[in-house]
This record gives sequence, C-alpha cells and structure tokens, in this order.
Amino acid sequence: MTAEGGDAGRTAGRTAGRTADAENPPVRRLSAWDADGLVALAEEYGTPLYVMDRDRVRQNCARLREAFPDAEVRYAVKAHTGRAVLEAVRESGLAAECASAGEVERALAAGYEGAEIQYTAVNPPARDLDHVVDRWRDHPELTVTVGAADTVDRLRERGFDGRLCIRANPGVGAGHHEKVRTGANAKFGVPYDEVADLAESVAGEFELVGLHAHAGSGISGEDLSNHRELVERMGNLAREVESRVGPLEFVDVGGGFGVPYREEEPPLDLESVADATREALGDVSGTLAVEPGRYVVADAGVLLARVNTVKQAADATVVGVDAGMTTLLRPAMYDAYHEIRNISSDDNDEAISATVAGPICESADVLCENRSLANPRRGAYLAVGNAGAYGYEMASTYNSRPRPAEVALDGGKARLVRRRETLTDLTELEQ
Repeated sequence: MTAEGGDAGRTAGRTAGRTADAENPPVRRLSAWDADGLVALAEEYGTPLYVMDRDRVRQNCARLREAFPDAEVRYAVKAHTGRAVLEAVRESGLAAECASAGEVERALAAGYEGAEIQYTAVNPPARDLDHVVDRWRDHPELTVTVGAADTVDRLRERGFDGRLCIRANPGVGAGHHEKVRTGANAKFGVPYDEVADLAESVAGEFELVGLHAHAGSGISGEDLSNHRELVERMGNLAREVESRVGPLEFVDVGGGFGVPYREEEPPLDLESVADATREALGDVSGTLAVEPGRYVVADAGVLLARVNTVKQAADATVVGVDAGMTTLLRPAMYDAYHEIRNISSDDNDEAISATVAGPICESADVLCENRSLANPRRGAYLAVGNAGAYGYEMASTYNSRPRPAEVALDGGKARLVRRRETLTDLTELEQ
C-alpha cells in the first residue's frame, strides 16, 4: 500500500468527508459522514480503520479561536497525537500542551517551535525529565509545568532554570466519568493553599510565567458550574501570586470542553462557556489560556469495523466485529457511548436490537449493548462515531492484536497516514 492510496481511496475521501465543505455545524454527527464513501475507504484500506478528517479539525480549531479571541488556545496533544492531525492543529494557530516527553517529540516533529509547547507532566519519570530538559536547551522558550515542589527540585538538579508554570490542585473536579476528574484528585497539582508560597520561593531562580489547573475531561451540562468555580479559584490564586511575585504571563484553566456523544444531546454553547470563563477569572495581568483536546478531534474521526459473526444468543443478538477494546477502549474503560451505524445497509433493512462485541477474550470487550442497528450481516461495515479523541491513542496490542491503520482526509483526498501493524511488528522489540 502506498502512502497516498489509489483512485478509489481518493474518491472515497471526497464523499466521506463531504461536510468539511458544507455548513459547519457545532457538532458533526455520524449521519453527516457519507456511508458509501466510508465503505469505499474500508474496502481500500481494510478494517479496523480510523478515518480522521483534517478539514473538520481545522473547523473546530477555528471555532475555538473565535470563541476565545483574546486567549491562548493550546491543543491537548494526548487526545490524538498523529502527525497529520498535529500539523493541521498547528496550521490552525493552536499551541501544544504535552503530557509526556513523547508528546513533546511528536509536537516538535509536527513543526511546533519551543515557544508553542507547554510540557505538563504528572509525576514525570526521570527519563522524561532528562529528555525534556535536553530539548529545552535547544528550545529555551519551551515551558515546563510542575505539579509538585519535588519536581522543582528534580528540574534544578538537571540544570533547568527556564520558563516554569505551577499546576495547582483547586479542589474542584468535573468530567464525564470519575476516572477523568482531575481537579480534586490529590495526584494532580500542588495543593491550592501551598501554591503562592511555592511561587514566591522559585520566582528568583526560574522564569515563573504562569499558573495551571484542569478540572477534568468531557465537561458539559451541570459540570460547567464546577468548571466555573475552578476558574474563579484560579483567578483568586493568580491575584495572590501576582501580589507577591509580580505579573504572570498566563493563567491556564485547562480544557475538557465536552462533546455530545449521544444523538439527543445538544452541542456545547462554546461562546457562552468562553464568556463565563472570562467573567469567572476576573482581572488578572496574565493572558487566559485554555487547552481543549477532545473538542478539537472527537467528531473529526470515525472508526470502521467489519462484521465477522452474527450469533443469536438466549438474550441478545451478538454482532461480532473485528474492532474491540484494543481498538477503541472508551466503552470498556468508561462505559462510554459511541453512536454505531451499519453503513452497508439499505432502506429495506429492518433494525434489530444488537450487542456489538469485539474479538478480545474479555467480557468487557463490547462496543454497545441492546442497540438498535440496521440488520447487520456477515461482511457488513459498521461505523463508530466520535472516535477521533482518545480512540487511536488508547489502542493497544492486548491479546497480541496489531493496532489498526489510519487514513486522513484532506481537501477531498484520502491518504494512508499510519499503516496497519502486522504480526511481525508485535515481536520486533523482543530479544
């Protein structure tokens, strides 16, 4: 398979990504993807297959910049680290927030400058700090965020005296699942009441440029009040720190802006969220910074899978597909909902109640249960919506299953940007 793909793939890309040139809705539902175009991509590149629409990524970036015109918008790289996506985000004017040394490397490889990168690690391993400090020597404008006083000591030992940001634990968490609510979790950030003292102690030795906090991931609905409380606390903290050490360059209140995965859920009113965020922060000398990830890429991606087996069990019709928890972990990890559509069906196919299960030897390996699905037959293709965020990123080789391929759509053309792993790849690192 060549990197560009054949004529069929290019034609499929023009149809599968057709909404990139049409009206720009606040959320792109699975029904907006062209079924025939997606089927053609599945035939061309095989399944399981991730499809990422770079045009949609750009649209989401533009919407964020419009909602936060006076803020610095930093993409949370962990949502999707593929170079094709990172390059589209960078070209759209968003900076990069990186949670690991590997993400810093990916950002640099995608063309980011050090001044556009913020490294925000949690309990960073020694090799990560070694690598990032080495990279900082070549890119002295890179910003390092610390979530513990101990990490300041570790940076000092490595000769780092550059741009420093302190992550606070504001005691307020929010998000779509308890496993992603970070704001009140002791693992994340310096205790709120200790931040000002730490800031005062490091201001003369490092270039203290900002404060940081993050409530969690997938914030919407009632969680927005918690996010507002976090922002208010960060505004109060920033004013205290500035009274003791002088002006800050920025106050980063994190991201976590939610995406409606269920069809009946309304999209996030991003402009209202932006207005409320600015109001809650209040008057600070530093620039407001936000770091969305999911909002940028979730609805820019779909996962394609093929039906292998249809089995009528005592209490369910089990539709076995070639994608499972090693391909898309969110349903097993968070009991997350993803819309699923039979893109091989026609208007005459009757819908059935189906449980879609993967090939992994775990009872948790289920993409949905008792879901209405147009009658799936062996060989049919299913599309899983809103798979662009934390889809490929959380893929694994558990059960020795190779990870899937990834195709990018750009300007009506499809190209292979990540080849499918092989069985040989699985043992390549063994000695």
